[in-house]
Amino acid sequence: MLKSPFFPEVAVLLGDPRLADHSKREGTFHDEDLATRDSMKAAFASLQGYGFRYLDDHAMMLDALRRDPPQFVVNFCDTGFANDPYRELNLPAYLEMLDVPYSGAPPAAMVLAWDKAVVRAVAAQLGIAVPAEVYIRPGDEIAALPPDRYPAFVKPACADGSVGITVDAIVHDQAAAHARIQQLRAELPGRAILVQEFLPGAEFGVGIIGNPGRQMTVLPPLEVDYDNLDPALPRLLGFESKALPDSPYWTDVKFREARLDTGDRSAIEAAAVTLFERIGLRDYGRFDFRTGADGVIKLMEVNPNPAWSNDGKLAFMAGFASIEYRDMLRMILEAAQVRAASERGLATG
Repeated sequence: MLKSPFFPEVAVLLGDPRLADHSKREGTFHDEDLATRDSMKAAFASLQGYGFRYLDDHAMMLDALRRDPPQFVVNFCDTGFANDPYRELNLPAYLEMLDVPYSGAPPAAMVLAWDKAVVRAVAAQLGIAVPAEVYIRPGDEIAALPPDRYPAFVKPACADGSVGITVDAIVHDQAAAHARIQQLRAELPGRAILVQEFLPGAEFGVGIIGNPGRQMTVLPPLEVDYDNLDPALPRLLGFESKALPDSPYWTDVKFREARLDTGDRSAIEAAAVTLFERIGLRDYGRFDFRTGADGVIKLMEVNPNPAWSNDGKLAFMAGFASIEYRDMLRMILEAAQVRAASERGLATG
């Protein structure tokens, strides 16, 4: 814990509840979204030595940052500027132009992590196990998969908040794959699509807080608990689990500390640390893995600036380590401030 903050006056950037947000049900903010903000604000308010202000009006945000640059920014705007996920990197880029230090991933890391096919290629080059995959560009003919590659997982190559990933994402034959690809092309025109080997085994998350060369905390891995989910439903954390409170994926899917042997746990933690540094994440990140039919645990996604909410995966992993929510946020803030202070030549001990 820092004896005193390097940058005590902090602005927190958030998504704009006045605007549409297609990562939420009905494309708009709801009470549960605002409740997570209230929990976050209460946690930050309990931290000594800081003053916080909150910016979520995107029509005014850029002017406000330019006119009155904060000492430091916590970038919790995971919706993207104007709630456009394609513009999530624009805010950190703007902060760099203003020379305002901020928490979380820089624009270059966001670009890399945004494209799941690029992340897969990087991971494979590093020797990290990944699922078999077919990349389909907009307008490409839909290639047939070998029959033994079904079931398959069809998803957008670039998306956030599980947009484009629903119960229909798991397909069992060529006809279903073709129909799902056509549906995604209608919903998300102009985007590439991935057809992946479906990984039917246990699903894990690894969370990291800190930075390479400084203190890094690897949180206890999380396992997705599908035990209470109707066996007829696909085992998949998609849009329903994040945005539809009346869905069984919201009510029946839980999280628990991962049941992993020492070797598997060490392997996925090491993969997460390697990818954190190679992709260029900063301050915190989350890495999702799933077990294939062959028993091999394979990388699914790299998540820079993962969900900061008190009911998100990162908070659950912190809880497994007996880290309270307020202290998880403090750890992220302090990791970012120590890094930023060091980058500016301030003594960090």
